[in-house]
Amino acid sequence: MAFEALGELLDETLALPIGDTLYVVPAPSAEVGLRVQAIIHAAAVAADGGRVDEEVLGDAAERDLYRDVLGEAYDRMLADGVTWPALKHSAVTAMVWISQDKAASERYWNSGGDPNRAAPNRQARRNRSAGANSTSNRGSTNGTSGRKATTRAKARPARP
Repeated sequence: MAFEALGELLDETLALPIGDTLYVVPAPSAEVGLRVQAIIHAAAVAADGGRVDEEVLGDAAERDLYRDVLGEAYDRMLADGVTWPALKHSAVTAMVWISQDKAASERYWNSGGDPNRAAPNRQARRNRSAGANSTSNRGSTNGTSGRKATTRAKARPARP
């Protein structure tokens, strides 16, 4: 068995619908992918209260990260006059795609960037688990429970 050409195996684009237009984001270069990974890692460390690698974040500030992650779709979006929130959401979605995978980027896109909409809330989790466990549990029948305390024993003060 021989390896198939990688281009045949991977879908190296991300299609983002904004209004009536489908913007196709090409796969980033290896350099951009590695930089996005470093930025995501630095952001996670900062969010956990850790020490941030200022060089990584400083490098990101010097370059146009959104243009890099969106590729040719960036220029099309600007030419078409998309709004700032749409451009930002598209760029962050592309960063999720680059740092994780297409399924994670789709969840992020469909949540509108709101993590509360991306993850099922507590009530949804309860509703899902309630159907799986609707039968009430029987009490223990192994006979290990002792006699119930009498009223007199409950009223007696504890010994020192």
